[in-house]
Amino acid sequence: MSVLVGKKAPVFTTEAVVNGVEVVEKFSLEQYIGNKHVLFFFYPKDFTFVCPTELFAFQAKMAEFEKRGVAVVACSTDTPESHWGWLQMPKDKGGIQGVTYPIVADTDKTISANFGVLAGEYDLDENDHLVASGPMIAYRGLFLIDKDGMVQHQIVNNFPLGRSVDEALRMVDALQHFEKHGEVCPANWKEGDQAMNATHEGVAEYLAAH
Repeated sequence: MSVLVGKKAPVFTTEAVVNGVEVVEKFSLEQYIGNKHVLFFFYPKDFTFVCPTELFAFQAKMAEFEKRGVAVVACSTDTPESHWGWLQMPKDKGGIQGVTYPIVADTDKTISANFGVLAGEYDLDENDHLVASGPMIAYRGLFLIDKDGMVQHQIVNNFPLGRSVDEALRMVDALQHFEKHGEVCPANWKEGDQAMNATHEGVAEYLAAH
């Protein structure tokens, strides 16, 4: 599993479902370069259990992300048809109807592999038959990508462990505060808290106040 922080986010062009209904054949994160920060997150599978709680949790905070100029994009290794079908199902029937941000279809699993979150690997057996070790689905990876296409933050959770959308927003705020003011953000920092200069004097001043 790779660490992408400080590196360019892998480039891809693939199918995605946007606005809950439209299948786009050539979707890419490059459309946001220079204009928006991107919160790109992977989830394991459509029609499962923890995954819809995360998808709805991100949807519930869309106004907060939009206010900050952040594009939210999801991805799993399911097909675009699977995404589309799940998006048409009402919430009380186990679906994710009402989710509007793009959901990328990583059907050939290359995006998950390039982002380092694919659980499992392909190999050849003694008869040259293609076999897979592991489930070949994505862990719960999350990547905060800046306007230059650089990964600034990532987390990867195992399948049973849902993520905190509030923490994702906190990291957006921290990155944007640093970009705007040049101040670094200490432990447990949140918007409105004191940040600090990245100097010995700045650290001493902050610690003295706390």
